[in-house]
Amino acid sequence: MQIDATTLHDLGITNKETAQSVLNLLDFTESSIGNNYLRTFLSKPLENIAQIKEQQSIIQSIGEVEAKWNLDIKNGTIQLVETFYTTRKALIPYPASAFNAIIYKVFNPNSYNAVVFTAKHFQKFLKKLFTIWQSFSKEVVRTKKLAILLDNLERILKRDNFLLYIEMDHKLKPNEALNLGHEMQIHKQEVSQLLETYGKLDAWRSLAIATKKYNFHFPELIESENPYIEGKQLFHPLLKKPIPYDVTLSENENFLFLTGANMAGKSTFIKAVGLNVYFAHLGIGVPAESFRLSYFDGLFSNIQITDNILQGESYFFNEVKRIKDTAEKVNDEKKWLVLIDELFKGTNVRDAMRCSVAVINGFHKKRKSIFLLSTHLYEIEEEIKQFSNIQFKYFETKSLNGQLEFSYQLKNGVSNDRIGYLILEREGVINLLENM
Repeated sequence: MQIDATTLHDLGITNKETAQSVLNLLDFTESSIGNNYLRTFLSKPLENIAQIKEQQSIIQSIGEVEAKWNLDIKNGTIQLVETFYTTRKALIPYPASAFNAIIYKVFNPNSYNAVVFTAKHFQKFLKKLFTIWQSFSKEVVRTKKLAILLDNLERILKRDNFLLYIEMDHKLKPNEALNLGHEMQIHKQEVSQLLETYGKLDAWRSLAIATKKYNFHFPELIESENPYIEGKQLFHPLLKKPIPYDVTLSENENFLFLTGANMAGKSTFIKAVGLNVYFAHLGIGVPAESFRLSYFDGLFSNIQITDNILQGESYFFNEVKRIKDTAEKVNDEKKWLVLIDELFKGTNVRDAMRCSVAVINGFHKKRKSIFLLSTHLYEIEEEIKQFSNIQFKYFETKSLNGQLEFSYQLKNGVSNDRIGYLILEREGVINLLENM
């Protein structure tokens, strides 16, 4: 699946400027290296259904055993091991005896302290990795990728140089710590592989925990030449009390035209569908009771457009550029999911209507892609209601005694709600203006 930085930002995947990001929601990692792998997993959708099923299986397998891990390997331990190879040290005596350990300490106190301290932490790291490896039975490991990773982990851990320290049931003596430090020096490649393996396992564990905690479910990917989405009770994962939706989109009904007042829930719905599809292509659980879909070749959004003062580009011009990019992509006859929220906000109503109709007239013909388009321009319906493949949905808003009520329920039809003036009135702006 293709996805660009703008779409990742629109969906809130790894946004650094806000705590409300998908990365933060799913992050239960115990180490910086695990966090880095999690960030990689979340920013690189998989290339085919086989890879997706493999990732799903790995996360499910780890979900079955991770409670036995009792991870207590923190960033400090990882950083100590990593910096062990970048700091200058005096030559470590090998094999180290109690006597030459004392000599090394007297003449090279800084090196001695660094090696002994790091070796003690590395021993704990080895023991923890061994516990993780032991937690997997043959029945739990159901993919070749996980089997290869665990076989390589076993090979490194069971080599004599490391197994000796894993099986020790006492604290390392100074000479033993120096000997382990020496093993770390000469087996740098293997230590690097251990760190990499731990990072991946930490990231997969994080996704397994998130799946359980948020009641996500693994989607079903279907082999199909045509686009298909069927979601039951899907929701936006970043909301504390989300309202679930049901949605079905296919080649014959591939365009969803969404209307509703501001704050009625249009943007949330569009992003919820986008996140479910994106999560599915990452091979992770999705925020839905059930979700079936075809593999999509790309995901492209037009949600949070900005102007560019330095380049002299207006908001409207950037909207136009994004729509042009969209048209070029869906014209390749591959399966795209396109998310468009409040089309042409950067121009006047008359222009916006004319431009929107032109866009819909073109996009609705591309049956290989699925489009979700929201707008407050309900009048457009008259221009496009003859197209059989367009679904008309809306979010209802009611006003009761001057108070607005949002149901956030997706309904069939078109909304003509207008609440802008009511909001101004409710917030006291009208009264303030009248008394100026």
